This record gives sequence, C-alpha cells and structure tokens, in this order.
Amino acid sequence: MREKKRIVISGMGAVTPIGIGIDAYWHGLSHGESGAAPITLFDTTGYETTFACEVKNFDATQFMEKKAALRMDRFCQFGVVAGEMALKDSKITKENTDLRRVGVVFGSGIGGMNIYDTQFRMLIEKSPDRISPFFIPMMIANMAAGFLSIRNGLQGANYATVSACATSLHAIIDAYMILQLGYADAMICGGCEASITPMGIAGFNAMKAMSTRNDSPKTASRPYDRDRDGFVMGEGAGAFVIETLEHAERRGAKIYAEIAGVGMSADAYHISAPHPEGDAVIAAMQMAMNDAQISPSDIQYINTHGTSTPLGDVAELKAIKKCFGDAIKSINISATKSMTGHLLGAAGVIESIACVLAIQHQTVPPTINIENLDPEVDVNVTPNKAVQREINYVLNNGFGFGGHNATVIFKKI
Repeated sequence: MREKKRIVISGMGAVTPIGIGIDAYWHGLSHGESGAAPITLFDTTGYETTFACEVKNFDATQFMEKKAALRMDRFCQFGVVAGEMALKDSKITKENTDLRRVGVVFGSGIGGMNIYDTQFRMLIEKSPDRISPFFIPMMIANMAAGFLSIRNGLQGANYATVSACATSLHAIIDAYMILQLGYADAMICGGCEASITPMGIAGFNAMKAMSTRNDSPKTASRPYDRDRDGFVMGEGAGAFVIETLEHAERRGAKIYAEIAGVGMSADAYHISAPHPEGDAVIAAMQMAMNDAQISPSDIQYINTHGTSTPLGDVAELKAIKKCFGDAIKSINISATKSMTGHLLGAAGVIESIACVLAIQHQTVPPTINIENLDPEVDVNVTPNKAVQREINYVLNNGFGFGGHNATVIFKKI
C-alpha cells in the first residue's frame, strides 16, 4: 500500500467581492462585510435581480501586460491574477523547484460568459466574419489553467475541472491526489468565475434560484435566516499552491496549513435540488474524515456550502447533524457566502482560503444577515460576528448542480 504523503499549503491568492488579495479578503470576512451592490457591469433594466457581488476596482493591467489582459475573458483574468498571487506568495522559482514537476488544476463552472455574450451579439447584429479569432480560446473553461502554465513555465499536469459549484474543491482534491501519486512536487489549484452577465443573471432568474431583494442588496445573502429567498451571484477567483511537506521543507517554504483529508460523492438524485436525506453528503464528509484519520469531535469549524436558498441550507445542516452527532454541539458553523455571494465554480477555493485563514487567525468568520434564525436551524451558525476560538481542524463542503459533492479538511500545522 502506497504511503500517504503529507500535503501542505504554501501559497494563496484571492480576487473577491470583499477584497483583492489575502489580507483584504480576511479583513472583509472578519469584519462581516457584504460585497453585494447594484450591478454595474451591464444595464439591468427589466431583470428580476439587479444586484450582485461584483469584484470592485479590478483592473487586470495592474497585474499583467495590457496585451495579455485583452486576450483573456474576465473569468480568466481573475484566475491568472489569483494564481500568480499564490505562486508569488509560495516563493516557488525555477531555482528552487523543477518546474517540470509543478502543475495546475484550475477550474471554472461556466467559463467565458462575457465573451460569449458579446460575440453572440456580434454574430446576430453584424455577421459571422466579425467574430474575434480569440473568441474560442477566451471562452473555454481551461484557459486559466493554460495561461498559468504558459506564463510561468509550469510543465506538470495541466487541466480544468468543471462540476458547477463543486468545481474548485474538485480542483484542490485532484491536485492533492496528483501529489499523493508522486506525479508532481507542487501544484497550483483553484477556480475562477465571472458570470455576472446578461445571460448569467437572466438564466439563474429563470430558475428562480437567486434573491430578488433589490431594495436591500447587502442583506440579501442570508444563509439560515428564515426570510432567505435565494443566492446572490458573486464573481472572482481563488488559488492555492500546495506541495508535499518534504518538498516544502526542503526549500524552506512558509506553510499555512495542511490538507488533512478529502472526500467526494454524488447524490444521484436531481439536476439542481439537494437530496433531502443527504446520504451522499454524509458519505463525502465521512470519507474526508477517514482520509484525515480523525473523528467528528476533532473538528472545530465547518464552512458550509450555505448558499442562502430555502432548501439547500437546511438539507446540508441535516446531513451535518447526522454525520457529527453530539460532536456538533462544540462546532462553529458559518456560511461565508453571506459576505461574498456565491462564486459558483470559484466558491470552493475561496471558502477553503477562508478556512485556512480561520486557522491562521484562530477566528471563525461569521454568517451575516441573520435577523430571524430559521426555526429548523438548531446549531451554532456563528451569527453576524466573528468568534475567536481554538481551531485545529476545519471542514469545507461544496456541492454542484448535477449532485456533485466535495469535502476538504484542513489542519493546523
């Protein structure tokens, strides 16, 4: 049996609606700031939802040359910026690491919706010969991974995961497994999304999935509140550099935390609704705890998928209570989507960064906007204010349309 390797996090990068960069992101999380505001990216006249959690004051040319930025869709710009932040933070260079053994697994749930919107209009309103030659490479979801490899000379395994809102947790899990198998020494992993577009907002409105609290955007994302009415769209990206502990120690790397265990499952139930009993979610959490060789009582904090939808929030908590039993009484839970909105394919990694920062600061970020707790919620969801406490293990859940479930456990080191 192959010996399990210890996999650690040595770099992080974040582009979020509540801050660009790790420090700004943590400031927003720990102070309970909402990133929601009226949409500025397009005219929302006639839309049911007119607000979202946009990334504010983002200018890709502050991080890369203008020519490169113009050849990337917004989602890809986010991903490359976050990925290169993480790579710089890790201090991996060609002098201390064999770049043939550094790979990238970087996903997007939807990909280039901005370029698709603009080029489709060009096709309909003008003619086929007006379509940009960069349309396809700007649209496809793997290009953040591709650009991170091309721009930084990373020659290891390189691809994208696509599993809706579980996308970037699956990217972390895949990268972890690649390192476990010995196929690489270090990996960049994460996800990016930029779906605050006319089609993106209209599509989720058609599903009746998003909040329509247009008169109060900042209070619209309210997981576990009785009056929640749907998720709030977010955008951005997050990235980890992860590597074997042996490799990190050999080059004297700073280590943030360890990935202790991972788990995956499928509901095999419905294209968008959660399974009411949550058996597969329980299986993913148990698998991750088994991989980490810990029990429910070892975990202090759970960052839930918690999207602020009427069905999803309660279904996940039911699964957690079944899985954790009496141990749940001493665990803090929070849903950081209450602040960032739902970053879709980038949600898992952004929330994983929140988990690692929670360990670093020994502080649980809050679930904001809880004014009237749902009567079905009888666990500690850390309402409205951050809480300082001892944190050694954190569990993060992510679920995607199609019934995809992913769980990652992080450990203080």
